[in-house]
Amino acid sequence: MTRAFTPKMVTANDLLEGDVIYLTADNKWSRLLSDAHVFTVETEANAALELAVGQQDRLVGAYLVDASADKDGNPTSLHFREEFRSRGPSNYPHGKQAEV
Repeated sequence: MTRAFTPKMVTANDLLEGDVIYLTADNKWSRLLSDAHVFTVETEANAALELAVGQQDRLVGAYLVDASADKDGNPTSLHFREEFRSRGPSNYPHGKQAEV
C-alpha cells in the first residue's frame, strides 16, 4: 500500500559557512526556518530537491524534511532533528548559540 504524501520542505547546509539553509518559495536560500516553503505536492517537492542537489557549488547535503504550516503559513518541521540543526552545533556555545 502506498503511503500518503506528507508535506515537505527542502533543507541543506551552506557550503562555505555550514549554516542550515531552507529553500524558499522563490527558489532562493534562507537561514530562517520561517522563510522555508512547504511543498504540498509530491512532484513539486521532488523537483525542488533536484534543483537543490544541482547546486553543489553553493550547498551540501540537500534533502526533504517532513513539514507542516500553521494557519498563517508559518512552516515547522515534524522531526526534532531539524530543531537541533537550526540551532547550530551543540558541543559548546558559539555562533548562533552564543547570541542567545
